[in-house]
Amino acid sequence: MEVQYLYISLLLFLASYLFTSQIRRKFSNLPPTVFPSIPLIGHLYLLIKPQLYRTLAKISAKYGPVLELQLGSRPILLVSSPSAAEECFKKNDIVFANRPKQVFGKIIGVNYTSLSTSPYGDNWRNLRRIASIEILSVHRLNEFHGIRVDENRLLIRKLQSSSSPVHAKLMFYELTLNVMTRMISGKRYFGGDDRELEEEGRRFREILDEAFLHAGVSNICDYLPILSWLGVKGLEKKLIALQERIDVFFQGLIDQLRKSKGDGVVNRKKTMIELLLSLQESEPQYYTDPMIRSFLLDLLAAGSESSNGTMEWAMSLLLNHPLVLKKAQDEIDRVIGNNRLVDESDVAKLPYLRCIINETLRLYPPGPLLVPHESSEDCVVGGYKIPRGTMLIVNQWAIHHDPKVWNDPERFNPERFDGLEGTRDGFKLMPFGSGRRSCPGEGLAVRMLGMTLGSIIQCFDWERVSDDMIDMTEGPGLSMPKAVPLVAKCKPRLEMMNLLCEL
Repeated sequence: MEVQYLYISLLLFLASYLFTSQIRRKFSNLPPTVFPSIPLIGHLYLLIKPQLYRTLAKISAKYGPVLELQLGSRPILLVSSPSAAEECFKKNDIVFANRPKQVFGKIIGVNYTSLSTSPYGDNWRNLRRIASIEILSVHRLNEFHGIRVDENRLLIRKLQSSSSPVHAKLMFYELTLNVMTRMISGKRYFGGDDRELEEEGRRFREILDEAFLHAGVSNICDYLPILSWLGVKGLEKKLIALQERIDVFFQGLIDQLRKSKGDGVVNRKKTMIELLLSLQESEPQYYTDPMIRSFLLDLLAAGSESSNGTMEWAMSLLLNHPLVLKKAQDEIDRVIGNNRLVDESDVAKLPYLRCIINETLRLYPPGPLLVPHESSEDCVVGGYKIPRGTMLIVNQWAIHHDPKVWNDPERFNPERFDGLEGTRDGFKLMPFGSGRRSCPGEGLAVRMLGMTLGSIIQCFDWERVSDDMIDMTEGPGLSMPKAVPLVAKCKPRLEMMNLLCEL
């Protein structure tokens, strides 16, 4: 009998909870929500499903493009249409310029001095200014142009001398990391003859792999604070230990460059660390070593992880669509010829190559769920009231795959971008985010994507290792990696043999 009373009590509690929730929602003009929302945990059960962006896209297709979810104690605004995204990043850009504090305070490798996580205000504006003017400006990227050209040529030489199938993921990973580490510290870790540097690079890769694996991972306590009161720590100890390894590694790079001071080399371009250390000399209380370390990891995340993944997806798509690959080669032959390699400045004259890159970013955006934002005050989105402190999640994967937005959205069709300039199409295509907190590394990523893909398409004929189509299954992770890494065969094109021999 007591058990029966317990069941009845639980049912009454649940009915009361659902009734009061619906009444509150109706009179507060809140966005529609998803059934069921379980007491205490809300919609946390959704997070256990793989490929969360697909799950959320199905929910939005059923309930609407502006939804409210409840992850434990945290209210969530889920947006999945270009018009709603425009309201968030244009009309309410300042309102949503913050990051969720509890969640992002525990992301590995970053803290409140980080560009990616600093609350909106004077400190963030200064960090953004440093990134936009001192580190990732057009002028500064032009200064580092020689590094990217050099790494591109080394990649072509490596592919030319290779007789075995190419592991594309490793190839692009090492390329982008070499570019970034040379720009950051002047060190080239992969593909050289220095055993000591290779060992340092191996440790660096292990740290980065673990950091990217845990990037965006937050403790369950962020959503259910009661667990922290009960002593639950989640991943906190593991993340703290990894943070210490990251700090030790980057501090070693900082100390080395502080000690060397360029070794007296005249007219040598300063690395990013040296630029930050020169700023530290004038404002040591602001440009502290911890601030520089956080800045460096932000730069690596912005400039490497998204670029190498996009290149692997692009080559996978081209291998499954050889006619598109041939059309891209024909364009490069016609515009560039076979007496020199594609350069970054040539990409503007290669519209079909840009279409391929845009279509790849549409189908496989490097961040299918944009980095979350948080409202600093009440606002209105889609006609609904959004309370202060609501976390904003924009499902750009859902927007990029919406049949109401794109014709036949699951088909790889670069021609759909004919006549569109740049890498954006309003708020229909946002591979690097939008608004004040869009990715500061977009300019660098676009340069690397264009020159690298253009060069390897120009110089080599590519084909699959078997008659089977390339597996396009998406793996787990915030950056949407391929579940099965790409392996392909390539051979030098006859038209390019003279130039390849000169390299």
